[in-house]
Amino acid sequence: MRILDSAQMRAADLQTINELGVPSIVLMENAGRQVAQTMLSDIDDLANKRIVVLCGRGSNGGDGFVVARTLLQEKINSTVFLFGQLNNIQGDAKTNLNILTKLGIKILEIQDLQTWEEYQTEIIKCDVIVDALCGTGLNKPIEGLLKTVVSDVNSVKSKIISIDLPTGLSADSNIPIGDFIKATCTVTLATPKLPLVLFPSNSCVGNLVVADIGIPITVIKDVDGLQLDLLTPQTIRNLIPKRKLNAHKGDFGRILVVAGSIGKTGAACLAGSGALRSGAGLVTVATPVSCVGVVAKTSKDYMTLPLEEREKGSLKTTALSNILNFSCDVIAIGPGLGTGDSQKDLVRSLVDQSNVPVVLDADALNAFIDDSKMLKGRSGKTLVVTPHPGEMGKLLNIETELVQRNRVELAIDFARKANLFVVLKGSQTVIATPEGAAFINPTGNPGMATGGTGDVLTGMIAAWIGQLGDIESACKVAVYLHGLAGDLAASSLGEVALTASDIINSLGEATQKASTNQIIKNHFRELYSLQ
Repeated sequence: MRILDSAQMRAADLQTINELGVPSIVLMENAGRQVAQTMLSDIDDLANKRIVVLCGRGSNGGDGFVVARTLLQEKINSTVFLFGQLNNIQGDAKTNLNILTKLGIKILEIQDLQTWEEYQTEIIKCDVIVDALCGTGLNKPIEGLLKTVVSDVNSVKSKIISIDLPTGLSADSNIPIGDFIKATCTVTLATPKLPLVLFPSNSCVGNLVVADIGIPITVIKDVDGLQLDLLTPQTIRNLIPKRKLNAHKGDFGRILVVAGSIGKTGAACLAGSGALRSGAGLVTVATPVSCVGVVAKTSKDYMTLPLEEREKGSLKTTALSNILNFSCDVIAIGPGLGTGDSQKDLVRSLVDQSNVPVVLDADALNAFIDDSKMLKGRSGKTLVVTPHPGEMGKLLNIETELVQRNRVELAIDFARKANLFVVLKGSQTVIATPEGAAFINPTGNPGMATGGTGDVLTGMIAAWIGQLGDIESACKVAVYLHGLAGDLAASSLGEVALTASDIINSLGEATQKASTNQIIKNHFRELYSLQ
């Protein structure tokens, strides 16, 4: 599902109106009706609730006028407040304002703080507030009257339904530009916007509903500019193939996991188990000789490959030949590997010489921190890196905070320049491709912020590459299922008790649910039928 910024959204609107001939007032009608339908579906006993609709002077306010009218058709009354003067409203919003007036609905004007204070008590005592103040057009912090309104609205316990974007957010940034409304539900129009799906702005969105207002999907897909998509259940379901009746283990990939060192054998085991639970046909964990016994005892389902080691149980550079000569389809390297000079040389040589896809994580990424320009994918070879924000910061020689503020941009830029795939982990993991496209994952929860979860994901990505043969698709499926498994585990255990092993144990259920489009958590919802 494409994510658009404000300029792209305007372009999609204009193409729909000017080239396809869909009247703008039809789009506004559809938007208001979808918001009203969401309210009718999600709010119990809506007819007996006290409802206010807060409208701005532009198109977002026009959407609010349609909401009030649609609710009236269902014999549900609402009070409409206009932040501006009636005679200043223009265009489609003016048309819908006139209809409301003819239906006998009184529009109360609020032009200053004094007027707001007169109605404030009535507004804060209501049960439902519809936020139709600003929409996607905001490009600077709100101030004055609107700033006070936002503060007062946030202080009440009412359900707050925002249209398109909670007022105060910019459609062009996931970082709040000033004060903003904290919605309990946001009905965004046509397609998601960046602040609705990325932290920290998405923390004020509430339940996200994506409503079809009549802009064709082909128009949204073809809009010029940043190619950014939100992973959806439909996308993942279409990527998970059904297994043939005559399938054998060789059909699903031979995965080699190079991981582990003294004291860090758990990372190797988690990566190997993540690959197994993700459907890999054969999994072998290559680890230092002294670690083989521990790794082998953890699971009977994967094989082990002993590698030459130094005195302290870390790999020798000479272990490279054993890895390169091992027959496999994908190599995952890094979890618990250690950070000595021999490991660094081994990782760099492997990336340079491997003829199969390589997934780099953890200590394998550390091998490039002092010279990240050496980390490059080459023609005919495929490379995936899976940094967390701290590792990404070290690779780029910038602070972690800067990475978090620019997750999408930095991931895309690094993927393009290094000709590789980036899986930037964290809240709403970002997948970036060498071609400059990016995908945001909606699954997962804070309980997954615990040791070992990244190791599991490394094995999962390798396993899905082995099955699908396509790096981009494999990253999408692995990241989505990893988060969904975490959500399933958290639903029964809670976030505090969640461990990496719990994610592994939930991968089977997660894959089943994704394959059949069963969702346990309302990450977002799509409305396609105009009712």
